[in-house]
Amino acid sequence: MTKFVDFNLKLAVVEELMYRESPKLEPWSLEKTMEAQGFDGDLWEYSADNYYDQVMPQAQAYFESLELSAELLAGIEQLIFDGGCQVYAECCPHWDGEGEQFDVVSLDDLRLLPNLKRVLGAELLAPHLRTVLRSRDIELIH
Repeated sequence: MTKFVDFNLKLAVVEELMYRESPKLEPWSLEKTMEAQGFDGDLWEYSADNYYDQVMPQAQAYFESLELSAELLAGIEQLIFDGGCQVYAECCPHWDGEGEQFDVVSLDDLRLLPNLKRVLGAELLAPHLRTVLRSRDIELIH
């Protein structure tokens, strides 16, 4: 089992695999998951009242347990850090793209991404993380 140290870096990987052009994995939907669990209320209202600035437990559980094979990870050539990524909307429907909920704090998981070449939105990463990426000859695109 591939275990990520940084959940938020895993979410960036998931964005590439599920929600970008030519997804490699079936996109996951918080709304459909909640409906399958019997929820028939207003998800927008429910998330605002209970998890306004937090990752919904259903999303946390799903993405934490999501198995990503070495083959899938080897296919990752770029990551995008942008407040508008779909994976963040699935995790926290009310997130406005401005908070720190999805900040990457560790790049220890780069070992899992042997073919990573580019990071878009690199300006959103802390300076020491950009230094790590540059040291690995990963192109930083702002």
